Amino acid sequence: MISNKIMNKYIISLLFAALSVPASAQLGAQRNNFSVGINAGVNYNNISFNPTIKQKGYMAYVGGLTARYVSEKYFSIICGTQVELNFSQRGWEEMIEDNTNTYSRTMNYIEMPFLAHLGFGKEQGTQFFVNMGPQVAFLLSEKENFSSDWDASNRPNKVNYQYNKKADNKLDYGLVGGAGFDINSKVGHFLLEGRYYFGLGDIFKNDNSNVNNFDKSSHNTISVRLTYLFDLTK
Repeated sequence: MISNKIMNKYIISLLFAALSVPASAQLGAQRNNFSVGINAGVNYNNISFNPTIKQKGYMAYVGGLTARYVSEKYFSIICGTQVELNFSQRGWEEMIEDNTNTYSRTMNYIEMPFLAHLGFGKEQGTQFFVNMGPQVAFLLSEKENFSSDWDASNRPNKVNYQYNKKADNKLDYGLVGGAGFDINSKVGHFLLEGRYYFGLGDIFKNDNSNVNNFDKSSHNTISVRLTYLFDLTK
């Protein structure tokens, strides 16, 4: 069996290779389209915990700056790269069924996706696109939100060592992929995109020597965002 660490390294290597293709390939009609702009949207996040914690999913803001470079057109495929610098709110909200307690945690990140961009369709008008690649993020701050009658002593699965515990790892990394539509108008590009982020890092240490640790505590994020780009070069 191939270990998860080896598989993760293999997937990341493939994605970095995919990112290098638009910049290095010389097979299609050359383009020199550099665009910049802004993006904004919402995250729907939870944490993959092991041992498991029941969650409702956590909804919060994501937005920032986008830069995209289209280098060539190969048959009907537009090839390029895209980089972003975003402020991203993530976290989780627990589903506590045994009493009236509520608990959630807000985690504020600066994140940078490095994406291969593939567009399909007309260069003027509406185009379908796919983005994929690695993403890194750094935790800026976090806040726990407790109800006024908070009592952590009674939990069905006896998992309560996440409370009053700050994240051990500020650096987060993983894989992101998305798809959407790009409307290229006279005043710029208007994009609607849905994405999924699969975290490969853990927010808490998973040292097996400590029984009060999680074996896994990684982000899973679905996001929907709008982006506006204007061309600096064509």
